[in-house]
Amino acid sequence: MYLFWFFPAEQCTSDSKNMKNPMWVGLLFMILTVFPGDVLAQEDAWLVHEGVVNASLDEVWAAFTTKAGLESWMVAHAEIELRVGGTMKTQYDPKGTTEDAKAITNTILSYEPKRMVSFKVTKAPLGFPFPNAITQMWTVIYFEAQGERLTRVREVCMGFGVDDESRKMREFFNRSNAITLERLQKRFVAKDAAK
Repeated sequence: MYLFWFFPAEQCTSDSKNMKNPMWVGLLFMILTVFPGDVLAQEDAWLVHEGVVNASLDEVWAAFTTKAGLESWMVAHAEIELRVGGTMKTQYDPKGTTEDAKAITNTILSYEPKRMVSFKVTKAPLGFPFPNAITQMWTVIYFEAQGERLTRVREVCMGFGVDDESRKMREFFNRSNAITLERLQKRFVAKDAAK
């Protein structure tokens, strides 16, 4: 969250008279109120995982944003409605469904076709060990063609706090997101090897 506040140019000087202006004092108070230390510290806790996938941009985009694509490498069952406010439901257990208690529901926050998609967990699976921290986290995935047959994928997770639960959850996603990216890379390596 960013707060933008505009001042007339003549008020943007550093002399002591203007610094005592009530508007400056009010701005400082708002910044300290809106951005407590633990929120500002979250930038240091972002997680970034990045790698190149041996597939076209179209193929990698489809792998993340379609039912068939998600089921080809990430999960046993998936449903996705690619729209702002749409859901992406996933289930890792082949015996489960996308509607049972162990399924995960993400809400899509935004997307730009073949460029980025962002989402937030809105229903964690039953027994997820970080139930409070997950409500503050969101993920943005960026896609960039690196020629006809290569695509760079960059995943950024944000919203981690400084509390113990958030720190443990950050460690969990640091490991699991690295594994997920490797699985995506292997899925397309396997496809090319079969040709």
